[in-house]
Amino acid sequence: MTSIARTSRLPLLDLTGKVALVVGGYGAIGSTISEMLASAGAKCFIAGRNGDLARRLADALSSKHHDAEGIELDACDVQAVRDIAGDLVGRHGSIDILVNCVGFHKEQKLLDVTEEAFDEVYAKTLRVGMFLSQAIAKHQVSVAKGGSQVHLLSVRSSLGFRGRGYSAMCAAKGGLAILMKQQATELAPYGITVNGVAPGAVRTRKNDEALQDPSAIQNAIANIPFGRLATPADVAGAVLFFVSPLSGFVTGQVLYVDGGLVASS
Repeated sequence: MTSIARTSRLPLLDLTGKVALVVGGYGAIGSTISEMLASAGAKCFIAGRNGDLARRLADALSSKHHDAEGIELDACDVQAVRDIAGDLVGRHGSIDILVNCVGFHKEQKLLDVTEEAFDEVYAKTLRVGMFLSQAIAKHQVSVAKGGSQVHLLSVRSSLGFRGRGYSAMCAAKGGLAILMKQQATELAPYGITVNGVAPGAVRTRKNDEALQDPSAIQNAIANIPFGRLATPADVAGAVLFFVSPLSGFVTGQVLYVDGGLVASS
């Protein structure tokens, strides 16, 4: 977990009183998103398949005097998602913020893609995004307080990846990108924003060892105008913007956190 200092609360970045559900919120990027939202004052519910990891992160945030709770949730189980949403609204009155960090990738060259692998990537990425959004939106519409939803996408939702087998992942993330725009269109009359954050390559604890090799890091940043990889905090900052009052009139947008990769491609 990246350490994020508690900053003085700027009114337009203050999430005090907001209830945030971060699904996949203990992952390499999700943990930093959870910490940033909690640091901004939100009551942060960290959800994922591994309840122990979710509760461990919540305990770590609570030790820093943030308001956090860990929840075990399989986001592929639509009924479980609906039950958790109903429980949180029953206990806290609303779910103001949804951040969907769930995704799955199984790399296979185009000529080798199997039906089973493609369906699994779809089910754990695009299908999850559909029914997470739906479950939370039903309560946000009912409570009539507006709200915000953010999906974690990828630059690969709009760019292919040369030399790699990304058919399933590009299809799922690309589908999620256009689904997000449709969700934004339908939910706008209720004051609910839906946006996407699309990182390029991000340096995390998962890939840090591989990137110790100077040639590996040079290859990774070769096409990035900024000359470095993104950090989890770079991604979390974009999420914070989308769930804060600063972006109250911004919906259906994809923010690329890629150091200029898409702009220069």
